[in-house]
Amino acid sequence: MNRTAILVGCAELPSGDGDDDAVVPALTSLGFSVSWAAWDSGFDFASADAVILRATWDYASRRAEFLSWCESVPSLVNSADVVRWNTDKSYLVELSDAGLPVVPTSLVPPGSPASFPSSDFVVKPSVGAGSRGAARFAAGADATAHVAALHAEGHTAMVQPYQSSVDVSGELALVYLGGIFSHAFTKAAMLGSTMDESGLYLTEKLAPASPSMEALALAEDVLDAASALLGILRAELLYARVDVVSGADGKPLLLELELTEPSLGFGQADAAAAMRFASAVRQQLA
Repeated sequence: MNRTAILVGCAELPSGDGDDDAVVPALTSLGFSVSWAAWDSGFDFASADAVILRATWDYASRRAEFLSWCESVPSLVNSADVVRWNTDKSYLVELSDAGLPVVPTSLVPPGSPASFPSSDFVVKPSVGAGSRGAARFAAGADATAHVAALHAEGHTAMVQPYQSSVDVSGELALVYLGGIFSHAFTKAAMLGSTMDESGLYLTEKLAPASPSMEALALAEDVLDAASALLGILRAELLYARVDVVSGADGKPLLLELELTEPSLGFGQADAAAAMRFASAVRQQLA
């Protein structure tokens, strides 16, 4: 049976950034007719069997419009409810409140004063992608002006202590497809990286990785907790990327949970990863 799958990008990246190239032949081999379209292109997404968010990286400045579009697409994966929850990083506080080890996160809504850690720290918007609007400050610095700039743009600011382990080992990204672990890769520190020519994301240095049992256990706990908060089964998540860093004690901490439009690192994975993705798409339709 022939089915249609639309991979969704944005006007600047209507066919993604190349990370998903292997996904197209994998989906085709499982009976899908595959094409790309920008989310705001006017394409008839309602006619597709699966509409898969992949490179919608301009949403941060148009989140209300993007969420409205998501809610208009019946076959969207991940779902509009997941997207609404996940595109505001205040979910980190919810996961911390659920007892998970999360990089300490303080939210500073517009009109509220900010306080800053005694160590090096990072300030960024709670709605954002590709580290845009993020800045690192030295211990004792006053980041009030940066917080005010984020507030002036309508953002809630997030304040987090900088995790110095990133300078040495970067971040560890654990990728789940259909709720099941697929592969992992490392990402070098993004702060200070150069912007891609699209202007939507910072370039990253990636490498394949074999996660520790502690990191895997944390990722499993994160997915279970997030699914409980969302009222869904883990299997209902076509994809998830759990970004982990090492805390001062060497134990893993959750940095971000990406459920909306993350790069999934297929270029750093084994050749079968794209087929696992395609199989997970079929699972969503079952």
